[in-house]
Amino acid sequence: MIGDSEFDRDTAVTRRAPGVYDIDLSAGWTIISAVNGGYLLAVLGRALADTLPHPDPFTVSAHYLTASRPGPAVIRTDTVRTGRTLSTGQASLLQYDEEGNEVERIRVLASYGDLAALPGDVRTTATPPAFPPMEHCFGPEDGPAPVDGSSAITERLMLKLDPATLGWALGAPSGKGEMRSWFGLADGRDADPLSLLLAVDALPPTAFEIGLKGWVPTVELTVHVRHRPAPGPLRVSVTTRNLAGGFLEEDAEVWDSADRLVAQSRQLARVRLG
Repeated sequence: MIGDSEFDRDTAVTRRAPGVYDIDLSAGWTIISAVNGGYLLAVLGRALADTLPHPDPFTVSAHYLTASRPGPAVIRTDTVRTGRTLSTGQASLLQYDEEGNEVERIRVLASYGDLAALPGDVRTTATPPAFPPMEHCFGPEDGPAPVDGSSAITERLMLKLDPATLGWALGAPSGKGEMRSWFGLADGRDADPLSLLLAVDALPPTAFEIGLKGWVPTVELTVHVRHRPAPGPLRVSVTTRNLAGGFLEEDAEVWDSADRLVAQSRQLARVRLG
């Protein structure tokens, strides 16, 4: 059931035919001139949830082929395999260019299951990221826009960044590829598995703390959803260990208010050097 949150309305898809969906991509989720990759992943995730017999994304791998822009788009889905506990599907998001030609923007392969049916046994060495309480962190409203162009997405998010990862905003990046923040939706909607697909790609790029500026477009993004998050703000930690040849990786962890690791991701992104 689709709620009345802005996120729910802006990710809602309309089924035109079996496996074919229409959506008007909202300009409210743009950064610079492109639609945010996490928002787009949530849009595709909602279409796949309608196509597949299982409700929740477990693993979603997306290749971003061309930059998406606000406006009409078509999603085509296909069921690859259906099992008792997991079903797998693929989806493509397409738009039309100025000549009316269909252009594929994103292609996704995903496996869905039922998070509520998972056993409760957890054996882990992972620990929640340590950073200050929310009242000691800072949001986009506390400083200048990080990049030229649209930053509309920041108006739809509750971001409170760890001051230790904000050197870039003061003109003194730390040189460490780290970004940490409290995360939520600005209208107070609680997190769910679909919004976790947004959370892993919603923070400023770690490239800023390395000392780079500008757009850092995603080439490939894989998300693992591990639990249905508890109500309350999330904590997101993103790290980069290696920038080489104009590409970097970003590893993200998302923790809920119950100190559970609810999502993990890795993406490969392109950076502009020089």
